[in-house]
Amino acid sequence: MNYLNFNTEKAQDTSKELNVLLADYHMYYQKLRNYHWNVVGRSFFDLHVKFEEMYDDAVLKIDEIAERILTLRYQPTSNYSDYIKMSNIKESKSELDDTAMVTNLLEDHGTLLKQMSKVVEVAGKCDDEGTIDLIGAYIRELETTSWMLDAWRMKTSDTHKAI
Repeated sequence: MNYLNFNTEKAQDTSKELNVLLADYHMYYQKLRNYHWNVVGRSFFDLHVKFEEMYDDAVLKIDEIAERILTLRYQPTSNYSDYIKMSNIKESKSELDDTAMVTNLLEDHGTLLKQMSKVVEVAGKCDDEGTIDLIGAYIRELETTSWMLDAWRMKTSDTHKAI
């Protein structure tokens, strides 16, 4: 990989952590599809659309993560049975109310953010700025989405902390 001025042996650990993140995103994506299909009640119109927006974003990230692994000259995991074994995110029942769905997704966001931090840490050890930049953007976007979902759960009487 001389044209990238990058040592593929040093990228092995980064690729391993990216593969875990890939598995996490696949499980997260499927959970979003599940919730999109099965949300009911007063929040149906809001959450049905939001969950679709979120799974559309997740599928783009899945492709980018796999392509980053390939850029590092490793093979992305591509079997769902492997994703189930590797992922930090677990499947969910379909029969949840809207608030439980959002709460579960926020818990998954925490899991995704932890794995992203691992990727950034390992990538930093081999000066892999491309991976750090990619995942850094994901962190920022997921934090914003998390804030919005958390705001949806809040009661109007809840307030923000004054500075």
